[in-house]
Amino acid sequence: MSEISAEQVAHLASLARIDLSPEEIESLTSELGQIVESVAKVQQVAGPDVPATSHPLPLTNVFRRDEVVPSLTVDQALSGAPARDGDRFKVAAILDEE
Repeated sequence: MSEISAEQVAHLASLARIDLSPEEIESLTSELGQIVESVAKVQQVAGPDVPATSHPLPLTNVFRRDEVVPSLTVDQALSGAPARDGDRFKVAAILDEE
């Protein structure tokens, strides 16, 4: 039996201001119940000798070499700007500072 009730799902939807139909509440109740049961099974197997992981496979960052390559000129980059100030984009001030 599921630990999640339709009333709990409806209450959470109300708190989140999500309008769910009765069919959606029924579906989510079933799905959330399956999630709770799956987590309970994992908790039974995971003992103190099993290290916690955030991902099942080891991940490493892959970096590329930082190489200078041809790019846009200042005029090309600013060609579509509605306004410019020398070599910079000109935008409206958003603070009372100059």
